Amino acid sequence: MLLKLIPAGLIAATAWANVINDVRAAVAHNDFAQGDSIIQRYRSSEGVTPEMIVALSWMGRGELAAKQLDKAESYAKETHRLALEELKKRPLDAEDHLPIALGAAIEVEAQVLSARGERSAAVAFLKAELAKYQATSIRTRIQKNINLLSLEGKVAPPLDEREFLGSKPAPLTAWKGKPVVLFFWAHWCGDCKQEAPILAEIAKEYAAKGLVVVAPTQRYGYAARGEEVGPTDETKYIDEVRHKFYSDLLNVPAPISEENFKNYGASTTPTVVLIDRQGIVRLYHPGTMSLEELRAALNRLG
Repeated sequence: MLLKLIPAGLIAATAWANVINDVRAAVAHNDFAQGDSIIQRYRSSEGVTPEMIVALSWMGRGELAAKQLDKAESYAKETHRLALEELKKRPLDAEDHLPIALGAAIEVEAQVLSARGERSAAVAFLKAELAKYQATSIRTRIQKNINLLSLEGKVAPPLDEREFLGSKPAPLTAWKGKPVVLFFWAHWCGDCKQEAPILAEIAKEYAAKGLVVVAPTQRYGYAARGEEVGPTDETKYIDEVRHKFYSDLLNVPAPISEENFKNYGASTTPTVVLIDRQGIVRLYHPGTMSLEELRAALNRLG
């Protein structure tokens, strides 16, 4: 029988291929000691890699969820420090892991400040980081965290409406006197498809009160099954998705613009934004909302 020799480096890479998933699983069970042990053993074997830094970022996120602020801050700052070391070797977006790790570290650091009652300091920190990473993929994530802490109570940022599907959108300022729901969605997003019937029901229920629904989306450079396509083909695909999964919202304006997602920090899809009759943001909600939650938010507007 012939034995195929496998290079030692490949064996090691295979053994550690799931370091991120293993740490996430430990964090999901609040077993932070196990998560830390996995990272330390990986680091001893493989050194500091982008994968290890992502795994470390999950420790910070887990400790934050467990309300262990000092530990969350410690993991986030270490993640941030190691990510900056890696940035001396390569641009942030040269591979997929480093942006995830750095974005998570910045997010956790800001949320720790906010949880300690230092919201102004958290916003100032995030704005400084946004200035550094304005031209990178983590811009939208940082803006999301700024918006979570500061957008509600402020005038809604304008939308880029030059390109759209559905009915022609009007500027947000044209809708003063009416409540507006912005529903940021992506063609690949399963949660967005599940949210669509809720938006359709809300649009019907509140039509008499003048409710306006606008559904911004953007291109991602690919279509079905991750096939890379150009802008024209992706737009056609987005429209196909609309007709298949959003049939009750086909008349809703759907501006197509990456800049809208960046300005509103819609790194999570769906993201729901509720704007009152004076054009002021009253709800900024990354993630899904139930019919009852969205109905209650609209009822608070009166």
